Amino acid sequence: MTIRTVAGDELTAQDVYDIWKIRDAVFAVEQHVDEEDVDGRDLLAATTHLWLADADGPTSYLRVYVGPDGVRHIGRVCTRKDQRGHGLSGRLMAEVARLWGDGELQLNAQAHLERWYESFGYVRTGDDFVEAGILHTPMTRSAR
Repeated sequence: MTIRTVAGDELTAQDVYDIWKIRDAVFAVEQHVDEEDVDGRDLLAATTHLWLADADGPTSYLRVYVGPDGVRHIGRVCTRKDQRGHGLSGRLMAEVARLWGDGELQLNAQAHLERWYESFGYVRTGDDFVEAGILHTPMTRSAR
């Protein structure tokens, strides 16, 4: 599977549909997140969407956006339930490091995944907090 990398302002209607389909399945259906997924960042030129796909659509997905602080933030990391355990999200995280690892990268990890993100060089940068009803841990990967 080839990683697709598309800027927010270059997404097709099909891309948007496929991205929201996987995010809805994971965050709304599985994790019961009742907050809106649409936050105004997806279609911005400073947002990059990365995903792997098979005939049924995206298998694993994440997005990277440049925040008001000028730092790249990783979010919406998810893998389709039937595709977990194959290292797909890890491939996407490695691609993020390859593309932007020369700068600082930040994310808010679901707390139970803190050790997994540590394996990619991220370290805790603050206290846990609740976001969208889920405990999260702020983490940063320093520029390499």
